[in-house]
Amino acid sequence: MERRRLGRTGHESGVAILGGAAFWMATPEEGAAGLQLALSRGVNHLDIAPQYGNAQAAVGPAIPAVRDQLFVGAKTLRSNPDGVVAQFDESRQLLGCEVLDLYQAHAVTTLEQLDERAPAIERILQLRDKGACRFAGITGHDLTVPRTHLEALRRYDLDTVMFPIYPRLWADPVYREAAEELLAVCQERDLGVMIIKATARRPWADRRPLTDLVAGDPATAHRWATSWYEPQATDADLACGIAFALSTPGVHGFCTPGDLALLPRVLDASDAFAPLSADQRHAAIAAMADEQVIFPIPR
Repeated sequence: MERRRLGRTGHESGVAILGGAAFWMATPEEGAAGLQLALSRGVNHLDIAPQYGNAQAAVGPAIPAVRDQLFVGAKTLRSNPDGVVAQFDESRQLLGCEVLDLYQAHAVTTLEQLDERAPAIERILQLRDKGACRFAGITGHDLTVPRTHLEALRRYDLDTVMFPIYPRLWADPVYREAAEELLAVCQERDLGVMIIKATARRPWADRRPLTDLVAGDPATAHRWATSWYEPQATDADLACGIAFALSTPGVHGFCTPGDLALLPRVLDASDAFAPLSADQRHAAIAAMADEQVIFPIPR
């Protein structure tokens, strides 16, 4: 698997970053197997969060034995600084990591949320500066994220960003302009750039939240994957989405989707990645231009 330097973190990250959301309903046995599969295929970066159901408890027991092979990034949704520290310590304990490589303010999507989360972000930076984590970042999901993250980078000395790119979003000129501006700022400042939703196709037709699937709601019975959006179904379309994200200038890696069954196919596509030409990128955008955008996340 190709590796790319994750900005000033210096981490030579496999382009496929293991997305912890896939372990939402996993057992520790499934967590260990999924982590081992990823490592065996060249993945060396885990992105995980308390909001991902069972994920930390499922994957965590397997981490200490491979800690020297793995860059571990965790996240928090909390706004209160003391709550941030409590959740940070809980993640360290569950993941078996005395020091986290990356700690991120999770799902900072709007300028209002950026204002509300200011004390939390400042506390994350303090955790970095005292050595409890090595790097600090920000993540977000929705069409407003690039502009929000640009403002976050104006305010804070962050090391990484994580935001969505898939071909349908590039058909939106407003989103694309903001995202390309964000990518340019990240390149100028040597920041790590991680992409989410590379394999997305469209919202599920039922428009139900992921919690309804977990609860076994019959309205979600038609779903064939456990991600909150419908991913691409064919190997060719999965590969196209991944290649589109990784061919976008300034991108260092993408998070694998929230479905364990898709992981082997996504890793195959990552291994086979070849950059798309300009014509291929235009074709990918045109092919998805009429699809509905997956955002906002169903609640």
